[in-house]
Amino acid sequence: MQKIANLPDMRQFDPIARELLEALNEPALLVERRIVQLANEAARDLLGNIEGSDVRLAIRQPQALEYVLKGDPGEIDFTGVGAFGRPWRLVARRVGADVLLLRLVDRSDAHAAEKLRVDFVANASHELRTPLTAVIGYAESLQEEGLEAEVAARFTATIRTEAERMYRIIEDLMSLSRIEADRFVAPSDQVDLAAMLRSAIQNVRGQAQECRCKLHLELQDDLPTIPGDFAQLAQVIDNLLSNAVRYGCASADCDIRLAAATEDGFMRLEVSDTGPGIPRHHLPFITRRFYRVDAARSREGGGTGLGLAIVKHIVERHRGTLSIDSELEKGTTVTVRLPLS
Repeated sequence: MQKIANLPDMRQFDPIARELLEALNEPALLVERRIVQLANEAARDLLGNIEGSDVRLAIRQPQALEYVLKGDPGEIDFTGVGAFGRPWRLVARRVGADVLLLRLVDRSDAHAAEKLRVDFVANASHELRTPLTAVIGYAESLQEEGLEAEVAARFTATIRTEAERMYRIIEDLMSLSRIEADRFVAPSDQVDLAAMLRSAIQNVRGQAQECRCKLHLELQDDLPTIPGDFAQLAQVIDNLLSNAVRYGCASADCDIRLAAATEDGFMRLEVSDTGPGIPRHHLPFITRRFYRVDAARSREGGGTGLGLAIVKHIVERHRGTLSIDSELEKGTTVTVRLPLS
């Protein structure tokens, strides 16, 4: 590149220089004395047909343009090119006395990841602060003299309930952390899913009877074992069944169905209910951490807002797929497909 830049006319080396630019995935320009001599395909798609034009027609964002016109190597972050608010990093490098190589690095993924991190910390802090505030408040009340025994017992029960809620949130957060730490490690167990499903149905039967909903188990004959992490797959089934009972049992005639069968090289697992369903606009977001369709109902039912996020991460670790279909007043079906090998 140094030899190309030192020659008086960059355009006579256009084929070689263009091959070098086209090898870059991000938009890239060669600018000589403020004229865009070459632009790769990514740059032309983003900025238009700018070769031979003044760089001020290519980079129109004021801060970035001022930086380019100085002609100094370096980097600057800016927005305003392409989609509205899309973040970019402009990287300028000298390749000759009068030639600048400009690269536009898309920062959308990095910004999205940072926003997720900030939102997660804020949500986790809020979810833990709420029960902690109740614990502190009731504990202070218990220190007062002359408190009636009945009132003290009620305050003590509330403290225990809120402490247990914090414990569940912390347990789920630690579970998510362990799942993410193992996301690139292939599970090594051979899991008897049929036995696991029968056990999960028994575990949730008491909760279902309290809600007066009916449980149904439908298993294909001779289900094969599947490769997976036994504890994590059990967690998937338990979370899906608990959600179905907690939110899908709106009346005594509601049904919860748990089914498993093989299909095109996958194990297909379904958990469905005939409850109130989920509004369509919530469906793209319900696997996000701490996302709740009905926050008050979720907290009353003991939910942490992390169950479906845990399910999603476990399924992804097992190279499977997760889909959620729901219709108001008809119910919800969650489908997990896990590879048989």
